[in-house]
Amino acid sequence: MSNVHGFTLNDLSGLPAPLSAYKGKVVLAVNTASRCGFTPQLQGLQSLHAEFKDKGFSVVGFPSNDFLGQEPLEGVGIAEFCRLRYAADFPLYEKIHVRGRQIHPLYAHLTTSGPESTQGPIRWNFTKFLIDRDGNVVERFAPNVDPAAMRTAIAARL
Repeated sequence: MSNVHGFTLNDLSGLPAPLSAYKGKVVLAVNTASRCGFTPQLQGLQSLHAEFKDKGFSVVGFPSNDFLGQEPLEGVGIAEFCRLRYAADFPLYEKIHVRGRQIHPLYAHLTTSGPESTQGPIRWNFTKFLIDRDGNVVERFAPNVDPAAMRTAIAARL
């Protein structure tokens, strides 16, 4: 698969949600977890989403329980947590594996395509991938990179 627009995942309600809905948009894909030290980044991610969504941008979250069981919630409980605790309402998909033998095909793609600097296994929650309007991975940000620090990179792609 040449870009992320060919993937379909389920939303938190279990309904298929194709990533082709983001054709023509810049996307920041993030593996999230509700019990991680980086979880407060949800607020900053929401700020980016709100600031740029009318310009063709979206943050998209992919909850994962791959790191020390830090995502114990399921389904709509994940969305409720994000909304109530951090006022985050950007799109979230069902919990997936972002590493290991059961890695979801989307994350297998994200970690092996794009520039060499974007490739390699996910090492922790809140790894962020910037995806251009054509669905190609163009940048990767480590878990400890504050969302506000990505503002310039996002704006440059819009």
